Amino acid sequence: MADQKLDETASGVYAITPTPFADDGTVDFDSTDRMVEFYIGCGVSGLTILGVMGEAHKLTAQESVAFTQRVMAAVKGRIPIIVGVSSPALGPMTALTEQVMDLGAAGVMVAPMAGLNTDEKIEGYFHAVCAALGDTPIVLQDYPPSTGVWFSTPLLNRLFTDLPTLKMLKHEDWPGLKKLTQFRAAEARGDRRRVSVLTGNGGLFLPLELARGADGAMTGFAFPEMLVQVCGMYAEGDADKAQDLFDAYLPLVRYEQQIGIGLAIRKETLRRRGVLDSAAIRAPGPKLDSDDISELDGLLQRLDRRLDELGNPAHHS
Repeated sequence: MADQKLDETASGVYAITPTPFADDGTVDFDSTDRMVEFYIGCGVSGLTILGVMGEAHKLTAQESVAFTQRVMAAVKGRIPIIVGVSSPALGPMTALTEQVMDLGAAGVMVAPMAGLNTDEKIEGYFHAVCAALGDTPIVLQDYPPSTGVWFSTPLLNRLFTDLPTLKMLKHEDWPGLKKLTQFRAAEARGDRRRVSVLTGNGGLFLPLELARGADGAMTGFAFPEMLVQVCGMYAEGDADKAQDLFDAYLPLVRYEQQIGIGLAIRKETLRRRGVLDSAAIRAPGPKLDSDDISELDGLLQRLDRRLDELGNPAHHS
């Protein structure tokens, strides 16, 4: 049930949503409602809002709460919502956490603050976070390409052993497949409890990550139905079919993973799919030029051809 708090059994696809903006930079609440219906229609298990790709750092505290409230109202309890609350300071993090949990969030996601360059500093930070947030379920985001903070596998094992409110690892180290295998091996040995692992990086390595023990994905991609189908096929034991479907989308997955411009590509694709009224990124941010648009046109046309060849019934317009 969506009103239950996040726990260690979470699986499937938790879509990282963008924050819709109008052309003038204001939050677009009408597109927000439509976006929620789109993701639920694609079969996602949950939503994660106010992440890096949600431009959370460009929102005021009041906007963050208002956006969360609008998403919750649109979801109507159908799926769980995770809210990103990362902040270098515990005060703002705690205040936002209290507000979104009161609104009905299932848990929060926390990435380490910049500058944590030793295991001891990282460990101290997350002990302080968990103490400040009380019994709130937490997703630990391990995303070194963005944060510059690297978690060793032994450190992750200690954190998930010592801090019971950590329920999920959002794993998007890169390269990270070996770390995922090592993380699961510790559980298999009985070194600590089993926790949920959902992966990121736009789904770029999803079939391999599922084979290594991931429970699904917590990431953004303009075709979330593909991520859902791939996870479903893999869970049903049809890894080859899952890989074939993934391969059809891979050029777009890769194109959307470009650093800097990737969110603009994702938002433009969602606009074309009728999800967003505008592909605007709140300033300062990149904009697509005519060459980018031409490349996206070609990749979308190629996707249509490949899905037709596969005889895939999924809606892909």
